[in-house]
Amino acid sequence: MMKSSLWSLLLWAALLLSDVLATYQLNAWDHQLIAAQSHAQTRNNGRPPSRTLDPAKTDSQCRSRTLDLVFIIDSSRSVRPGEFEKVKIFLADMVDTLDIGSDATRVAVVNYASTVKIEFLLKSHFNKPDMKKAISRIGPLAAGTMTGLAIKTAVNEAFTEESGARPRSRKVTKVAIIVTDGRPQDQVEEVSAAARASGIEIYAVGVDRADMRSLQLMASIPLEDHVFYVETYGVIEKLTSKFKETLCEMKAAVVVEDPCKCEARLAFQKQTQAAIQQLTAKLADVSGRIERLEIMVGRA
Repeated sequence: MMKSSLWSLLLWAALLLSDVLATYQLNAWDHQLIAAQSHAQTRNNGRPPSRTLDPAKTDSQCRSRTLDLVFIIDSSRSVRPGEFEKVKIFLADMVDTLDIGSDATRVAVVNYASTVKIEFLLKSHFNKPDMKKAISRIGPLAAGTMTGLAIKTAVNEAFTEESGARPRSRKVTKVAIIVTDGRPQDQVEEVSAAARASGIEIYAVGVDRADMRSLQLMASIPLEDHVFYVETYGVIEKLTSKFKETLCEMKAAVVVEDPCKCEARLAFQKQTQAAIQQLTAKLADVSGRIERLEIMVGRA
């Protein structure tokens, strides 16, 4: 009778062990998927992408796709007053290349340093003269470089329907263009990933001392199409032609909301870990019972 109970417990333990092994294999497979997705986002780390700006390739008759476009501009202490004026000229030139209107492209500007200021919203201006006047009135904020806070503010306050963003059902492409010359003093990876997962396509423009690793963490993939670098603010206007070309080519682009389903995978991992803990506890209980039975059998 006692031997029969012992063999039953051993069989039960073997079945539980097979469940644990299957769970660990599944968890390992999930980690491989996440690692592959992380590699896709960071495969170009370590070097600036090479670019050849060719204005001649831009179609002067190109009609840009309808966008909800938010510029996120760095005006920290490292950006000198004359350099900040160059950024404003770049923004005005960009506006000139776009089809601005309530039923066309809408533009907002988020200005940041240690603090963040929304200069105007997507619903503020629907014609180029008013928009360019608003840009000309923007002043630098100085102090630090809270890029992560600026991205978070853009997502939560600028890319909302209340602020003029079109509803998701309209399928209007949402684009953020970040311009910075320094290293962020806060975390940008998580807030940028959340922004991209919500359907925002991010372009990162680095100037002079900009940290390339941070630009790559912020930008959408493929990185070679979303990370730009110029040596000085004096040549940033050259990017206008490149962006015009890029935005014209967006006609076939589709921004997929959370393509890697990262949040769902993280939830699955937590559930898997909880299941492993439960199975481990059961195995410990079974092991204890077997040890006690072995002692009893030995005494008999």
